[in-house]
Order: sequence, then structure tokens, then C-alpha cells
Amino acid sequence: MPAPILALLGPTASGKSTLAVRLALHLFEDGTPAEIVNADSMLVYRGMDIGTAKPTLEERRGVPHHLVDILDVRETATVADFQRLARDAIASCQDRGVVPILAGGSALYLRAILDEFTFPGTDPAVRAGLETELEQLGPLAMYERLLRLAPEAAVEMQPMNGRRVVRALEVVALTGSYKATLPEHHYALPGVVQIGLSIDRTEMDARIGARVDDMWAKGLVAEVAALDEQGLREGVTASRALGYRQVLAYLDGRCTEEQAITDTAAGTRRFARRQLGWWRRDPRIHWFDALALPTPAELLAESGAQA
Repeated sequence: MPAPILALLGPTASGKSTLAVRLALHLFEDGTPAEIVNADSMLVYRGMDIGTAKPTLEERRGVPHHLVDILDVRETATVADFQRLARDAIASCQDRGVVPILAGGSALYLRAILDEFTFPGTDPAVRAGLETELEQLGPLAMYERLLRLAPEAAVEMQPMNGRRVVRALEVVALTGSYKATLPEHHYALPGVVQIGLSIDRTEMDARIGARVDDMWAKGLVAEVAALDEQGLREGVTASRALGYRQVLAYLDGRCTEEQAITDTAAGTRRFARRQLGWWRRDPRIHWFDALALPTPAELLAESGAQA
């Protein structure tokens, strides 16, 4: 039997990265090797460290981490790309008798990795035409078109997220519709155990605010400025990351630094709430209080994980 797959999920600042390392070390001490597979779409980018709260080498405590620092900020990684890379990393772990611990990521990325999840095809000509229109008309005009063609899909998106809007319009053009909801809960991989970290909303908001302040104190503005010189704005995905796009706006003089901090915290809180909404619909998740976690051994036993 292949090694089980432990998937850790929860809102920003709930402690997923730390718990993943604790579980891996516990399993190793118990005679079972374990490695961590990153499921956060922004940790793949080299140099995006402070704004993503990327675990340092010291914080990783010698535990191997997959899919971290594998792309340049100018490169684009789609959900389909991430699905393939993560599943390859998981398969590699299982082939070696290693327990893969999937940590981080949005509901979409985790579901794409773990569940039966296929992606509509693409047409380069259709995509190119829509991207040209995006440059000429702007994201709001494209979003208004999506509202007319697929209102249920549009309400799940941010109007200024031109990349997602264009992708939705491409799918509508190719298939005639766009489903904004995720598919049914059905694992594509064997032995999955999902462990969720729950946290009080007030505490979550406070932690997010403290994390954003800490990022600024550690030098997020300098990090973004350095990445800007390396082509950050050319990166369709990286340049839109929370914190990074707000700092770019500040560097461009489009907002004050105080506003950039406020916008980053507010955007992160909205993102966390949306993710919690998706996860709460998944009955397969074993939830634990992030502020009162049991020991790793107890957590594995209570979640039904077999290591």
C-alpha cells in the first residue's frame, strides 16, 4: 500500500507550516520518513520570501520541502501546472515509502491536487484575442462582459483580476458555459487524510494584521523593489500576489504606504474568509483548534491517519 497523504489546510496565519514540520519530525522519530509538499502557489517563486511568509531553512528543521523556489517571478504557473507538479511530488514520496504532507494553498489548489479535477481546454487564438481586448479595454470592461455571459462565475471573482476573467471568458467561448463551483468531493489519490486548522475570526484577523505589520518590518518593500528589477511586473501570477501588488502600487505612487499596508491586511482577511467558506463545505476534513492543538501523535490518531 502506498504511504498515506496528509493534507494540512486552514486560513492564513493559522500555523500550517509549523504543524507540517512538527508532524514530519514526529513521523521520522517514529520510524516513518515524511516530506512536505508545498501547495501554496506563491512559495514556488524564488525571492518571494517575506510577503509569502515562506518558511526559512531554519524553520524547516531539515525536513525536505518540495515545490519551493522552483520558478522565476516572470514565469506563470497555472492551477493545472501545479496539479501536475504536486501529484508528481506526492507520487515520488510514495514510491520511496515516504509520507507526503501537503501544506498550505487555497481551496482551489488543494482540491485540484487531491480530487478528481479536470480543466477545460484552451485555444491560443481565442486567448490571445481576449488578452488583446484586456489590454485595450481594461479588466472592468471584460468583467462586465463576463457578468452578462456567466453571472454566477463573475460573482466569484475580483473585477480587477483580469487574468481570471479572461480565462473564464475563454472557457465560455469554447464550451458555452462556465461552472464557478468546484466538483464533487471525490479523491483522485489514495489514502488522503485532510486536517483543518480552525481559528476564531477575531483571532484570525488579529494574526493577519500582525503578520502584515511584521512583513513590512522585515523589509517587504525592499523585497518587492528588488523583484521589480528582476521582472516581477512581467509575471502574470507573481505580480498579483497579496502584498506584492499593493507594494507595487505604493512604489508607483498610486497609494500611500499606510494604504498599502491596510489594503494588504484587508485583502488577506477577505481571502481567508472565502477559503474557509469553501472548506466548510467539505465533510471529509478533520478540524482541530489551531490554538489548542493536541500532540502530533494524538492529532494523527484523532484524524484517523495511518502512518
